Formats: sequence, C-alpha cells, structure tokens
Amino acid sequence: MGELLRRWREALEREEPVAVATVVDGPGRGGKLLVTPEEHVGTAGNPDLDRAVVEAARGLLEGGRTEMVHLGPRGQRRMDDVSVFIQSFAPPPRMYVFGAIDFASAVARIGKFLGYRVTVCDARPVFATRERFPTADEVVVAWPDEFIKSAPVDRRTVICVLTHDPKFDVPVLKEALKTEAGYIGAMGSRRTHEKRTARLREEGVTEEELARISSPIGLDIGARTPEETAVAIAAEIIALRTGHPGGRLAERQGPIHARPAEEARR
Repeated sequence: MGELLRRWREALEREEPVAVATVVDGPGRGGKLLVTPEEHVGTAGNPDLDRAVVEAARGLLEGGRTEMVHLGPRGQRRMDDVSVFIQSFAPPPRMYVFGAIDFASAVARIGKFLGYRVTVCDARPVFATRERFPTADEVVVAWPDEFIKSAPVDRRTVICVLTHDPKFDVPVLKEALKTEAGYIGAMGSRRTHEKRTARLREEGVTEEELARISSPIGLDIGARTPEETAVAIAAEIIALRTGHPGGRLAERQGPIHARPAEEARR
C-alpha cells in the first residue's frame, strides 16, 4: 500500500495520468491497483482479474473518466461477481485537427465522442469558425506549425493533419514529429504522401521520424464520405493505442479483448 500511495503522489505531482482501482465487492475485496498507461502496481486478487482491471482502467484513463466496473472472479466480462471502482486522475486527452475542411468537422465530432478535448486549427479565418465546428472545444485561427510549437502535447495526444496542402502539411508535420504525440496522421493519397515525405526529408526529417506518420490516414474500410473517413481515422487511433492490427474480429483466434502480445503468450 505504501508503494502504491507513493507512486500515486508522484504521478499527481508530475501531472501524469494515473488511475486507482479498488475492489469494493466480491472476492478480493479491498484489493487495489495503481494503473498508468505503461505499468501497474498492486493486485485485485489474481493475475486474470488484474489484467481485466488494468485494461478497463487504461480505457477510462484515455478519457479521464471514473466508473464502477463489474467483472467475473477471473476478469470475465458480462459478470458481476466483482465490483471494482476505478478513479481516474487525468485531463481528457487532446486531439488537434489541422485544416478546417468538411472532413475535419466529422473528425472533430467523433473525437469528442471518444472523449478527446478537440481543437481545430486553420490559418484561414473564413473556414475556422465556431459555426462550422460547433462540437470542437476550441477553434483557432493560426498557422498550424506555429500553433503546435506551443500547444501542450503528450503521449495520449492525437494529431490529424487534414490540410492537404504542402504549404501547411510539411511545416506542421515537421513540428509534430518533434513532439511525443501518440498518433500523427496525414490526409492524402499515396502519391501525395510520397511527395510530402520527399519534402520532409529535404527538411532534415529522418526515416525513423517519417515512420511515425500514418498516411494515407485511417484504416482501410472503404471510407468515402467525411463521416466514413472519420470512423476509419478513429478506428486507426484506437487500434494503434491498444496494439491491435485492426482486422475483423470474426477472423481472429482467442479472447477478443486480449492484446496480440498477450495472445501470443497463451
């Protein structure tokens, strides 16, 4: 308990996301887990239950949410033998959408649905308006590369570059790659991305840095409309965050919620 409290205080002092999960009913009552995006300390009673609680806590941390979770004694879903109160200490993760186009409006809406604090940024005041983006938390008129230099970014941050214009794309991507953002995606065809990466190489961006850019953006689900494209982008963000390949569950073996690395160890 002492180690758990120490780690909790340290995370709060550093303003890092952390969750505390407490078994309030059922086997293992009183058990506690401290969960961060990278590790956990403590136990809810057994390794299987720990895995389920850690997964649930990390999901809640992504949106800064606090909830009561009900599980089976071995972490089974759709059971209520064990009640676990998971309290998150984290601001909502940030999503920056660059390029005030029709696709950006759909991405902003789904970003809010997923629990992100959404900022839409564009240098063109005629496009970057509150009327066009009513669901966004913030609409900023600024050059994207200048904005991202001073914007708060951490490993939970999502950056979507939808400007589809080299004079905007290249500078903002160059700055975005200097951050620790967990996801950087850029809209455009393969040919557009090839030209963009060539420009970025000329700017001194390394191959390792270029590999962080998801482009063409989103999973391959045949999306065409802004709304379908937003779903494809959201699906890719979730898949990369959870370490899943993004394929069809019907074609996957083993538990549907296990990470691929965990599945391989079974």
